[in-house]
Amino acid sequence: MTEFQTNLAWDTLLELDEGRSGPLHARLSGALREAVRDRRLPAGSALPPSRTLAKDLGCSRWVVTEAYAQLAAEGYLEARVGSGTRVRPLGQNEAGRSPPAVAPARAPRIDLAPGLPDLRLFPLARWVAALRSVAATLPYAELGYPDPAGHPRLRHVLARYLARVRGAHPDPAQVTICRGVADGTGRLCRALHAAGVTAVAVEDPGWHRLREAAGAAGLRIVPVPVDGQGLRVGDLEDHPDVRAVIVSPTHQFPTGVVLSAARRAALVAWARRVDGLILEDDYDAEFRYDRRPVGTIQGTDPSRVALLGSLSKTLSPALGIGWAATPPAWTGPFRTTVGPPAVPSTLDQLTFATFLETGAYDRHLRAARKRFRQRRDRLVSGLAERLPSAHLLGVAAGLHLLVHLDGAVDCAGAVAQAAAAGVRVANLDTYRVRDDAIGPGLVLGYGNLTDGQVEEAVALLAAAATEASR
Repeated sequence: MTEFQTNLAWDTLLELDEGRSGPLHARLSGALREAVRDRRLPAGSALPPSRTLAKDLGCSRWVVTEAYAQLAAEGYLEARVGSGTRVRPLGQNEAGRSPPAVAPARAPRIDLAPGLPDLRLFPLARWVAALRSVAATLPYAELGYPDPAGHPRLRHVLARYLARVRGAHPDPAQVTICRGVADGTGRLCRALHAAGVTAVAVEDPGWHRLREAAGAAGLRIVPVPVDGQGLRVGDLEDHPDVRAVIVSPTHQFPTGVVLSAARRAALVAWARRVDGLILEDDYDAEFRYDRRPVGTIQGTDPSRVALLGSLSKTLSPALGIGWAATPPAWTGPFRTTVGPPAVPSTLDQLTFATFLETGAYDRHLRAARKRFRQRRDRLVSGLAERLPSAHLLGVAAGLHLLVHLDGAVDCAGAVAQAAAAGVRVANLDTYRVRDDAIGPGLVLGYGNLTDGQVEEAVALLAAAATEASR
């Protein structure tokens, strides 16, 4: 067993009274022996000096030295000059029971799953510098429980950013910092359910985690087809009980289409007519390559649209920072939904606020956009060469492609063949509610793909498709 030279065992819980008899030094020996056998005290753990432990236990130092000596004689402990008393490594038989070996999950060698940016591009040095600056000037009062709505500074800075870059009209008082888009969607759907709304429309196909969040909130899921102009808004008329809709108008997942201007207007008109709410997932809005930026629907009617966004696709999902700009009528219900606290740490919120204020976030996005465009170009070129019959959608923006393969290819089989070759790729079936929503295909995420893996990824994918041909 590997020894942990800096592992201190000073605060290990030792039960000396319950179910034990005999002198105190014998009870202490028994408690320490069990802690070693149970591996609550792993090999290499440093026990406290005898004087310190005696003071903690309220006993004489002799009791502790006698217990240590007994366990050293039995081979559980060893005294080291200049290093104190430590736990000796135990063999499997001596330990009594050995923890089961857990094989680590095998990560794919090439990851084409959607939903991740390039984690290698995370601006770690600048983030740490901003965090250090925030921590150095943070008032002690800020170290208490965070504001459930989010830190006021971030809410104001973020509102200005969304107005400048996304054409939104958020009032900082109506902006709430949450854990991400799925978290914000779930909380809004719980608020809708509490207000008597029973059903929500979703894009079909669409991001399954938002659909799951809405279903977990108690709403009935109503799938609405997506075509070349985005969500078929007219189909909402067939569902009079629907008063809410989840939509990604800027870059629909997974088709990549943009909701047309006519349908945007029709969607807002529908929400006004039914007294409904549009949950706008601002998905992949930051990454566009062959078209001009598309503004938010929220900017056209902030009273009917809740704008949801996060850092998951731009910086990292590990940060757990998202936001919701809600209509005034829904801000209170959104913030008071029953559930665990979902606000990120104050330090992370203020670090992100610093990123926005200093322009570091804009600079990061410009550099990432250039890198992703080059990667997309290489991926599209490789697919055209090796899978010439494939039809690609969503090329103009975002971090993924939708690949419609030849009808003879079994997509589930292609996913399995690719996995066997160490390539993770998503089946379009994962994101469909109805089988007839859209033809079969594969969803290729290239955000977390390294530049040096593009050609190999395409070659392996083409081989998998060939193997899976009927």
